[in-house]
Amino acid sequence: MKEKIILIGGGGHCKSCIDVIEQAGTFRIAGIVDLPEELHQEILGYKIIATDDDLPRLVNEYENFLITLGQIKSPEKRIRIFQTLKESGVKLPVIVSPLAYVSKHAKIEEGTIVMHYALVNAGAKINKNCIINTRALIEHDAVIEDHCHISTNAVINGGVKVGTGTFFGSNAVCKEYIEIGENAVIGCGAKITKNVPPNSLGF
Repeated sequence: MKEKIILIGGGGHCKSCIDVIEQAGTFRIAGIVDLPEELHQEILGYKIIATDDDLPRLVNEYENFLITLGQIKSPEKRIRIFQTLKESGVKLPVIVSPLAYVSKHAKIEEGTIVMHYALVNAGAKINKNCIINTRALIEHDAVIEDHCHISTNAVINGGVKVGTGTFFGSNAVCKEYIEIGENAVIGCGAKITKNVPPNSLGF
């Protein structure tokens, strides 16, 4: 019997995560946590069963959680929820679409989701609570630190290091062996050819 999982965040990213979880077939979605005004509504057939205020109860009832709140620019809310869940001792499994490719020589840490048609190559390391979105490429030996969102069709080339909390926009490309500082925001379609300082906006 499949283990149950609770999803936290009921927006558009949640819909994409639901599709990945259904395709992967590893977990059964038990419900979604969202805003109070959305309580008892459904997303793709799954009921919103609780709000953030109910987390203390849910962590006693369920073992597996995934943060399905999207991340555009600031990762602050995803980080806060992740820390709360970690302190409670629940599991934050890695979710990988069966349509993605993850090398057996790559490493992915807890709470990260790898979406449809993403490619994670040999020697790459993706840390905790990251979104590797649809068709993103993480090349050999790249490091994606905690709480990053690598957006749709983005290209992280070999040996690149992406700092904690960074948002890397759709169709953006990073030259090999570049370092991107923490909490940077890399815009859609950007071409990164030199190191990016921490907290940089709008590249």
